Amino acid sequence: MSVTLKDVAALAGVSRSAVSRTFTEGASVSAKTRCKVEKAAKELGYSPNALASSLTTGRTKLIGLISNNFHNPVFLEVFDQFTRALQERGLRPLIVNLTDETEPANSVRMLRQYSVDAAIVASSTLPPSFAKAFHDAGVPVVHTFGRSATSPEVHVVGIDNVECGRMAARELLARGYRRIGYLGGPKDATSAMDRYRGFMEEVEKHPELEVSHSFAGAYSFEAGRAEMLRLLEGSPADGYFCGDDILSVGALSALRDHGLKPGEDIGIIGLNDMEMSRWENIDLTTIHQPIKQIITSSVDLVEEMLKDPKRYPEARIFPCRVIERGTLRPRP
Repeated sequence: MSVTLKDVAALAGVSRSAVSRTFTEGASVSAKTRCKVEKAAKELGYSPNALASSLTTGRTKLIGLISNNFHNPVFLEVFDQFTRALQERGLRPLIVNLTDETEPANSVRMLRQYSVDAAIVASSTLPPSFAKAFHDAGVPVVHTFGRSATSPEVHVVGIDNVECGRMAARELLARGYRRIGYLGGPKDATSAMDRYRGFMEEVEKHPELEVSHSFAGAYSFEAGRAEMLRLLEGSPADGYFCGDDILSVGALSALRDHGLKPGEDIGIIGLNDMEMSRWENIDLTTIHQPIKQIITSSVDLVEEMLKDPKRYPEARIFPCRVIERGTLRPRP
């Protein structure tokens, strides 16, 4: 038989309401009573029922964790860090898979059915309007890896993808590449278009360059490989900014199938610095996205919204940096 609140109250010599208050955040209970209840609970191995507690407090501590790109290995890292960060703060993640989902209505409906306290939209491809749909439905929301804005309609935590595009272009130029290309994610992804925009802004300052661009069908290994194989059938560039590490890994696979040496024959720079990029057989030069800091800041905002649901939306944008490995030629 499971230990009940009544059992704890009997052993501690207190009322059941005193036990309930002890395990209710913010409830008033004397230090002496708390000590007696906690000692009895430990002896009996009692843990408060989270669902029952939610009926008392009106808080489920459930946080909807939403993404739409489970094909990208970087999101294994993202969800690992998100789930641990939420659980460490006494919050419970409810993971929602939105692969191929573009309309937020179904997700909003489901999260409201589960009475989540807040939602995190963890996606660099969904537009700002997607996260705003949760806000409009009365669900506090943070858009992690969302599009940066000076006056966001919801909380946004991420990077400046336009600046990352500029960084990649500058890196290719600094290493002597003069025929350069952008190989981005799908055209309907906000991150792909922002990175392309920054890339083109930088290269347009140099009219002597030969510039090309193309877009893969998805942020996936298969899509990156297929697009690079297509490019190799024509006149490929000497250096590419692949707008995501997993696209870059696919592109590297295509280059090696053609007997081409990354960095020497064709240069590749990615974006994310996912764990796989550091593997010796990949050794990808990339732009580091500070994922851990972004996730910590997102969870901070969730906690702050739970205290103050009307908190004014803000954008927290983190700087990125180039990680030197082996898929670009060295700087002169």
